[in-house]
This record gives sequence, C-alpha cells and structure tokens, in this order.
Amino acid sequence: MVNYHKTWRLINSGPGSASYNMALDEAIAISVRKDSLPPTLRLYSWNSPSVTLGCFQKIREIDTEYCRDASIPVVRRPTGGKAILHNEELTYSFSVKTDTDLFSKGIFDSYKKISAAFYLALSKIGLLPELKLIRETRHLSLITHHSKSPLCFQSASYGEITINGKKVIGSAQKRWTDGLLQQGSIPYCIDELKVLKIFRLRSIKDIKDAMAGLMEAVPALSDEKFRNAVKISFEEAFNIEFISSIPSQEEEVLAQKLDSEKYRTEEWNFRKQVQSLHQAFQRA
Repeated sequence: MVNYHKTWRLINSGPGSASYNMALDEAIAISVRKDSLPPTLRLYSWNSPSVTLGCFQKIREIDTEYCRDASIPVVRRPTGGKAILHNEELTYSFSVKTDTDLFSKGIFDSYKKISAAFYLALSKIGLLPELKLIRETRHLSLITHHSKSPLCFQSASYGEITINGKKVIGSAQKRWTDGLLQQGSIPYCIDELKVLKIFRLRSIKDIKDAMAGLMEAVPALSDEKFRNAVKISFEEAFNIEFISSIPSQEEEVLAQKLDSEKYRTEEWNFRKQVQSLHQAFQRA
C-alpha cells in the first residue's frame, strides 16, 4: 500500500491548450480532495501563447481585441490573482488536502511552504532568490505608477519569490474547506511586446523593471533540468518521495468535461465577474 504521507504524485505533462490545462488542474484537485489520490504536483507547458485571468478578475483589464487578433486564447483560472501571459515557461499546479497537519494552518502558511520548495529549486540552478514573508502586499518600484496593474508579475505578495527585485514566479491559490489548488507560472523568457500590448502597459522598461525570465540569468537552462530541480526540491522540502504518474482515467474524463462545459465557454471566461457579484448580492 502506498503511504500518501510520504509518497506523492508527480505528473510531467507536455504542452496543452489553455482551456484543457485549467480543466486538468481542477480535475486533479477534485480527485485529491476526495482522498482517492495523494498530493499531486503537475508540471506542464502551453501549446501556444495564452492568457489566464484570475478567477474574479475583470475581463476588461486586458486587451481582448489584441488577443483575438493575435490568436492568443484567454481563459479564466480556477485560482485567484491577476492575469498572466503564458508562453516559454514552466507552469505548475499543486493539489493537496488541507485536513492534514502539513497544510492545515491556512493560506499564508501553505504559500510559505510551497514557495520554500521553489526557492530551493531556484537555488539549485545557481540563482540567489529572495522570498517575501511580509503579509502586506508590497508593490515593486515600478508600481508607483501602476498600483492597479492587471498583470500578476507587477506585484509581489506574501510567499512570492523575486531575484534582484524582479518577480520570477507568479502564483495563485484556490481553497476549499478540505483542500487547496495552487497554480504558478515560472517564465524562461518574457515576450515583452505581447505583454505590453495585452496589459496596455506604458513601456517595455516597466516590464523589464518588474519581471524576469530564468534564462536571462541562466542562459543554458533546459526545461528538463529545471523540472528535475523542482522535483528534487519538493522531495527535500517536504521529506517525501515522488512517484511519476499520469492523470487517472477518471481525471481525464472529468478534465474533458470541464474543458468543454466550463473552460471553453464565454459564460466562464468573460462573464464570471458579473455572475459572482450577482451571487454575492443575493447572499448578502
């Protein structure tokens, strides 16, 4: 019998579509919350440049016309936070139950523990990361003029990692009473022109001052090498062992259902904010 306290699941995925990536992350989180599968780290990429919005973010905060003309898919994440352009990067999702001692102490504690693993991974590839452990959101220097920027990488909040003052990982979390899903983006390179247009920013300098891709500091970094560094760092940080796996048949079926009925629909991607506010008023 597998000891779920010491043996976790690692899913190394290839590139996927924007909607399916979100659907599979949610399907995995649902399986883990049912206690049918152990804590799961999924590492993946994208089959084309894509934008994800935070669950409650307003769609008008990005230039949807530019995205449409440039054939850049826009999908709303199940997690919160702000928008991200995903392109040349490593993306992760981590699903775990929160009724265990390790992740039962709330959002800040879980952010800190997950970030510590990524801090270790960045250190292993020769970088000198800084981990933010002050709970009040601190905007980076450029945010003096962009305090309400829709771009995730233009602010660093609790548990997030910077290098030389620049954000290198953007993460967001969804919590239920019995589990959590954390998703994160770790760029290798930044497509500054696309970021500038999608987020209607003032200049490329604003982007350079706020965010960085890992290959700026480690030009020879390979995706395989970094994935392995993440794997080893999680094992060391949590004193566990990963079993390499693929999504279960149940997860694949649920992901396909969520893909078609949720993450590819305008109701979810473009009108979620209106629905959420309406529901909030109904409950008030």
